[in-house]
Amino acid sequence: MKFQAKVTDVTKIEADLLAVFAGSEDAKKVDTAMGGMLSEVAGAEDFEAKPGNLLLIHTHGKIPAKRVLLVGLGKIPELTATDLQTIAAKIGRKAKEVAAKTIAVSLPKELQAQAVVEGLMLGTYTFFKHKSEETQRQEKHIEEVVLLTTPPRLNAVVAGISRGETVSQAVNFARDLVNEPPSFTTPTHLADVSKKLVKGHATMSCEVFGPQEMKKLGMEAILGIARGSEEEPRFIKLSYKGGSSKTVCLVGKGITFDTGGLSLKDSKNMETMKLDMAGAAAILGVFSVLPILKPNINVVGLIAATENMPGPKAVKPGDVVRAMNGKTIEILNTDAEGRVVLADALSYAGVNVKANAIVDLATLTGACMVALGEEIAGMFTDDETLAKDLKRSAAQSGENIWAMPLAREYKEFLKSDVADVKNISGSKYGGAINGALFLQEFAPKGIPWAHLDIAGPAYAEKDTALTPKGGTGFGVRMLLQWLLQ
Repeated sequence: MKFQAKVTDVTKIEADLLAVFAGSEDAKKVDTAMGGMLSEVAGAEDFEAKPGNLLLIHTHGKIPAKRVLLVGLGKIPELTATDLQTIAAKIGRKAKEVAAKTIAVSLPKELQAQAVVEGLMLGTYTFFKHKSEETQRQEKHIEEVVLLTTPPRLNAVVAGISRGETVSQAVNFARDLVNEPPSFTTPTHLADVSKKLVKGHATMSCEVFGPQEMKKLGMEAILGIARGSEEEPRFIKLSYKGGSSKTVCLVGKGITFDTGGLSLKDSKNMETMKLDMAGAAAILGVFSVLPILKPNINVVGLIAATENMPGPKAVKPGDVVRAMNGKTIEILNTDAEGRVVLADALSYAGVNVKANAIVDLATLTGACMVALGEEIAGMFTDDETLAKDLKRSAAQSGENIWAMPLAREYKEFLKSDVADVKNISGSKYGGAINGALFLQEFAPKGIPWAHLDIAGPAYAEKDTALTPKGGTGFGVRMLLQWLLQ
């Protein structure tokens, strides 16, 4: 899909599909050029200009565009970034439905080109790599998108197109990683991807630690979870130098497949567990475009990658492992493994990364989905400034996070009889909070830290306009917005 901006009369543009927004001046121009056909059909169909409502009509040669798509916007001041992206996604999906290869979108001055581009690219994403050649040939593709604008806005639209394409590429990069089969996206594969990302970029570097190096570092927590699998674990460190004195550290859970270990999941809950590395995928998506966006800040990405399998050497309920910071963990439930591997990653950040802020992303708890649903991530932090910045970046980028409490009184439930902490709470309630409190035990003191539980929005169980079924790439847009600010 190629994008360009043009200053062209909407009634003169050639395209398979022309999208105009209800009530706009361009919609009125098109209606006049078509002899009132647009308003006549809209009236006959009882078309309401609600956000995302669509009405498709053929132009019958009255204007060069073959079809006109009338798009509802509703009240523009009330539209969020997510609303704009979703509306654009619906335009893209309708274009694919009618096999339109070239589309033009008349862009009202109130709409940001970046949001429109992101909606079109994210909404029309497909993962067909493993489909048959015949199925792939049948897939319809939009080849060219022209955003129609005015001379004063041309430069801003061009810039918005560039930013939107780059951000969308990063999101879809993360989606691809999550959607790959777990036999393909192994810890070794994530390490290989990381190495490829930094090649040819002087501002980027990558270190990969195997089991021996991890043992020397004292990462018994990750190694303990990895014991049940034939696949070796990897600890990955990515670095980007943005020419700043400030550094942020992004930490990602990279469980490339989660059976639950000896605390085995049932078959239904295991079906989609290739998604358990979505936090790691988001970090890789971010790093894939840092050399393009060039944020003026140093970024370190840490990925703890392993499988969680019930092999003969697997960690057993009741086993104790020592994390890199010296704290011991009693593993009572091997299906609460994500927090265990992140214990080592956060410990490493405290010792080896001089960060001004740390943010971890993890598909950590089903409890967070119970609390917030499938589209909202839980944010846990004691730092009000970091919370405010992340919340704003999420809203501006079209993602949704919600502040959750780090209730200190719940720490009592994590005390172990035989170790410093246990990996599950002694209470059956507050699971998402208890997971965050566990991680806080390993986050370095004195550094702003936030935990994002992305278990809900990281993977779409059903198809929606903006997020086709499968990996969503959640977190990429928000983190890029945060880093650029």
